[in-house]
Amino acid sequence: MSTKSILILCGGGPAPGINSVISTVAKAFLKDGYRVLGLHEGFKGIFDRNPKIKEFDFSHADRIFSRGGSTLIMSRFKPKNEKLNTNLFSKNNVKLLVSIGGDDTASTANRITGYLKKEGISISNIHVPKTIDNDLPLPDRNPTFGFHSAKDEGVRIGNTTYEDARTSQNWFVMSTMGRSAGHLAFGIAASCHFPMMVIPEMFHGTNITFDKVVRMVISSMIKRKIKNIHYGVALISEGVFHNMPKSELDKCGINFTYDAHGHPELGNVSKAHIFNMLVQQKLKELGIDIKSRPVELGYELRCCRPIGFDLTLCTLLGLGVKKLFDEGKSGCMVTANSRGEVTPLFLSDIQDASGKIAPRLVDVDSEFAKLCFQNLYYLNTDDYDEAKKYVDNPSAYDFDKILKEK
Repeated sequence: MSTKSILILCGGGPAPGINSVISTVAKAFLKDGYRVLGLHEGFKGIFDRNPKIKEFDFSHADRIFSRGGSTLIMSRFKPKNEKLNTNLFSKNNVKLLVSIGGDDTASTANRITGYLKKEGISISNIHVPKTIDNDLPLPDRNPTFGFHSAKDEGVRIGNTTYEDARTSQNWFVMSTMGRSAGHLAFGIAASCHFPMMVIPEMFHGTNITFDKVVRMVISSMIKRKIKNIHYGVALISEGVFHNMPKSELDKCGINFTYDAHGHPELGNVSKAHIFNMLVQQKLKELGIDIKSRPVELGYELRCCRPIGFDLTLCTLLGLGVKKLFDEGKSGCMVTANSRGEVTPLFLSDIQDASGKIAPRLVDVDSEFAKLCFQNLYYLNTDDYDEAKKYVDNPSAYDFDKILKEK
């Protein structure tokens, strides 16, 4: 029998800290005498008759620890009726499949190990949850790894953009990643003191439309004009697109493509450009002279170097994989609470009756969120008289009223 090995793969999109997890897992298992194999192209490699495999030694594992990106090529491939390459597992005496990704990756890993068991190949699988969107419902509201590093990079770009706005005395309409939750947009906008942020969680009392988002941005612009401030940045989470009905998306004239999981491929279009054009059209209609430019925060955030927070968290999660494996755990995610205690989290613990995992959203009712929203610039009833210099119906641009429209 060949030396025991573990197999590592990455699914979905990149996040800062992937290499940190791979490095930690690899060094922990190498130290215990295992071969450590990395599989390129995610799950696609498992169904490939000639998979691309990277075997790790200490030198390579050590070298990649603090690097951004992923040393293993990633893929959003989702298997359908392809035939599994069982030889990959039996030939290499694989004892553990380590998957790194979101909930789709975790559930696919569970199905694969279940199929292998039916074929007489028994291996464990442990998942490391990853997403810069921070929308997985982890215990203790702990962040997913990569989120804080992506936010840090977004804040760096956001502060530079805000400085440009102040220097040039104009506006920027910015968009950032976050498919269904606004954690990234909220964190960046709050950290940069942007006068306006728009996240999908704000709309729990009304449906999301392009018109409402545009009026919220213009509300901020008019409020700043009243205060004799002629610049600003409005940050809009791409999640507002994901939460719009298709009939509303059709209004922007973009024919969205969809990925293997049924999600709109928002990376194919500039959300900032769309919103900026809509804002400019509305400003022209109102006769308000404000210059604005689009800034898209997208792929710039995914492969930056992890900051210290994520280096520590990824180290803990990587060591946690080894701990849970040694304890005989399988079919679970590795998680850690605020005290640094590693615990397994099973998909069944967070799935609803239909097997779906509800995303963790920004708690807009928290004191922190309420204080941040109060710190934004937008029109309210006290501003109506002065706002009439710019719009005939200021109430239509009242931030609180927009969020209550039926």
